[in-house]
Amino acid sequence: MWIPALYREAMVTIYFYGADEVPYGCFSNFSAHDFDLDGHRWPTSEHYFQAQKFAGTRHADVIRRAAGPMRAAELGRDRSRPLRRDWERVKDDVMRRAVAAKFAAHADIRVILLDTGDAEIVEDTGTDHYWGRGRTGTGRNMLGRILMRTRTQLRADLARNDDIRGGRKHR
Repeated sequence: MWIPALYREAMVTIYFYGADEVPYGCFSNFSAHDFDLDGHRWPTSEHYFQAQKFAGTRHADVIRRAAGPMRAAELGRDRSRPLRRDWERVKDDVMRRAVAAKFAAHADIRVILLDTGDAEIVEDTGTDHYWGRGRTGTGRNMLGRILMRTRTQLRADLARNDDIRGGRKHR
């Protein structure tokens, strides 16, 4: 079946999971790309995300200082710690902020994200039906959606900056 090039490009899907995968491992929350957010340096977006479950407590700082993203995840998933009451309501925004800060801080991975064009980005995990595609492939893929939204925002920011540099400042 012949499919016009425009539609073929739109149908591309990029799957990622491990932080060490080239070139898309940088999409993982475990990738070693630090950033500053909320007055602190965060070693990974996983550190930030897990710590925000306990924002304003000593647990958040313990997670920020965790030896690696796996340890940060373990600490953040420990239900003996008092999870903030509004977590389910704010968790998507927390992830958006972490992903945006990470890609703003690192030009090399920003280029990788922008170079995905209009491809769908999917976290290829069989264990997480919320952040990834899940075992059945029908998960919500919220991390992939956030990455695509970040890509769209980065493009808009670049276009706005090009307009300003080119003397076409919009009001």
